[in-house]
Amino acid sequence: MNRRLARLRAVQTLFQVDLTGIDWEEALQNTLEKEEEADDFLIESVRGTLHDVETIDEQIKEHLENWSLDRVGNVDRAVLRKAVHEMMYMEDVPLHVSVNEAIELAKAFGGDESGKFVNGVLSSILKKHEA
Repeated sequence: MNRRLARLRAVQTLFQVDLTGIDWEEALQNTLEKEEEADDFLIESVRGTLHDVETIDEQIKEHLENWSLDRVGNVDRAVLRKAVHEMMYMEDVPLHVSVNEAIELAKAFGGDESGKFVNGVLSSILKKHEA
């Protein structure tokens, strides 16, 4: 499984967990196609994001302007959490790759303004990390 597909499956899994509260392993199995198998990157993405979700959410909240995390759409929230997890905890992934991949996922699966919104939040977080 390539990383782009793993990111998509991770976002789908995080979305399911957030929306329904089911166990992440069950949600992950629900997202995989018959011929797909979860690789280490996908598993670490989901498990790590959920393990550190409070710290990740604090980072996101710090960079939301005039918004609360509860008001952020479910898809955008899953995309942001996944991307921030990569930025904070997955050192083998360049920061700009995490941001660009998240923007593409948000454009593809979020609302009309999702790409711009995710870009704004993650760019703000990126600037802080680079400083």
